[in-house]
Amino acid sequence: MGIVARKEKQKQEIRSLILEESMKLFVEEGFSKVSVRKIAERIQYSPTTLYLYFKDKNEILFYCCESGFKKMLEQNIALGLISDPIERLHQMGVNYLNFGLEYPEYYDLMFIQEAPMSALIDMGAGWSSGDQALEALKMIVQDAMDKGLVVPAKVETVAMAVWSMVHGLVSLAIRQRLDKLVPAEDVEKTMHESLDWLLKTMKKA
Repeated sequence: MGIVARKEKQKQEIRSLILEESMKLFVEEGFSKVSVRKIAERIQYSPTTLYLYFKDKNEILFYCCESGFKKMLEQNIALGLISDPIERLHQMGVNYLNFGLEYPEYYDLMFIQEAPMSALIDMGAGWSSGDQALEALKMIVQDAMDKGLVVPAKVETVAMAVWSMVHGLVSLAIRQRLDKLVPAEDVEKTMHESLDWLLKTMKKA
């Protein structure tokens, strides 16, 4: 490996380290209590080094969430191979549940904490990855309606119902609330059964 390639690899490793440890701090202490200096102390670099990679704390948070959305979108790449929109919607829901359970720290930042939305406003930025995920959901719902497979309604209404369902399941699960309803060892299985029930209920007779 040449010198230039080695330096680029090192830069990417430091950038990934900053994002990884920042995400942990944001979840552990809350976004408002974390400073760039605290992140720097965590990874044993100077604050000046962090500013070589990111403009400020808001930008770090933004890219933490972008990284999470990238992982989520990667899980959904194969959805286009499923012709039946109900099966496609079901697999998208399964992928969502699995993502939240596998990456609870990402999920907390992306969908539970208020900080990312405030950071977007402060940055004057959009969130293309998040919009892409929502559009994919709406497209599947629209396809199911066009084929007469679900009870007709506004696309946004049905998409909201599906998203709210899986979001609620993941949010309760990563906060250890669902084991108040079923034994801990049955939580994940029951989450998937809940998703199955919702989609069966949506299907047009």
